[in-house]
Amino acid sequence: MIHLQPQTWDALCQHAQATFPEECCGVILESVGGEKVRHVTNIQNAMHAKDPQGYPRDATIAYFMAPKELLTILQEVDTGKATLKAFYHSHPNHDAYFSAEDRARALFADEPSYPDTAHLVISIYAREVRVIRAYVWDELEKDFVEAPLSTVV
Repeated sequence: MIHLQPQTWDALCQHAQATFPEECCGVILESVGGEKVRHVTNIQNAMHAKDPQGYPRDATIAYFMAPKELLTILQEVDTGKATLKAFYHSHPNHDAYFSAEDRARALFADEPSYPDTAHLVISIYAREVRVIRAYVWDELEKDFVEAPLSTVV
């Protein structure tokens, strides 16, 4: 079971609403002070404009986390100041499923880049969040599977 603090849940919803109809993306960190939602800029439109063949999707149906921003967050994790709880992104006008592209981004050489980190997908239609689902690596299945998600009061 993946537990989120209510303010984390709210922050995810607000981020998805603010970026709609484009996908939002980011990271949830956990430290002594609790959970922190860290937005990461979705540069998918810039990647698509630069190389439409290599990046055929725009930001309404894909995300690409700004590498420098993500690196800064991961360096913070490497210092031990926080742990990486989850990556998240939204699916505007689509269900909260873990797509083949989501899976491919989460793997390196057919193994999860962060096996102990959840991946959250936010389904949002007309700026209304319908559901958030969590996916975690299952070593036996060798795949990401849906995990129960709740908010901790």
